[in-house]
Amino acid sequence: MTQTRTETVALTDGTQLRLTVAEPDNVVRGGLVVLHEARGVTDRVRLLVSGFAEEGWLTVAPHLYHRDGTDEFGDHDGDDRVRDQVQRLSGESVLTDTDAAFVWLADQGLAERQGIVGFDIGGTAALVVAASRSIGAVVTVGAGGVLTPLSETLPPLIEVAEEITCPWLGLYGERDEHIPAEEVDKLRETAEGAGVVTDVVRYPETDHRFDTDPAAAGEAWRRARNWFDLHLR
Repeated sequence: MTQTRTETVALTDGTQLRLTVAEPDNVVRGGLVVLHEARGVTDRVRLLVSGFAEEGWLTVAPHLYHRDGTDEFGDHDGDDRVRDQVQRLSGESVLTDTDAAFVWLADQGLAERQGIVGFDIGGTAALVVAASRSIGAVVTVGAGGVLTPLSETLPPLIEVAEEITCPWLGLYGERDEHIPAEEVDKLRETAEGAGVVTDVVRYPETDHRFDTDPAAAGEAWRRARNWFDLHLR
């Protein structure tokens, strides 16, 4: 398995952004920014970063909670604490941190062929980025906050969907209790007005984390890889 490492870059707001990085062993296809789930840069996120690197992508995951000194929440941390942390996210901080990650990739010689992928709250943040920045492709998994924003300073996705600037693949589980199917349908319909390629896929036996259906999880992983292969050339 490709190993990850952590780097730190200084931001103009005076904070230090931590980045979890994994590099391919051979030819580099391009660069991917991975935005983490609600519990931060967990072992699951590090495995995804490694997995994309093994597929040939120089991959970097910014720690979006770094301003509060948090990298991840463990099993002992309750949902209320995690929810409070999520509600501190802002559109400005997400764009600042992802901009720094894209600059880091550019400094490695990858100014072109850059994409972004996000899971859970990271999926929400990735779609906000895709509506505000010119990148090559975006994949989101379980992106919530469709009609009701995740925090007071993050927009609901329905408000930014028509502004998406790149091909978007959205993956959802129909058994996700947090994101109603009708909200997903409305988001898909609105995103079609963006004038870019969009594909929203719902898996009937899958919940928010795709854990209930390993076959669907495997198919979603292949679909995400193929999306970047197709659009980041």
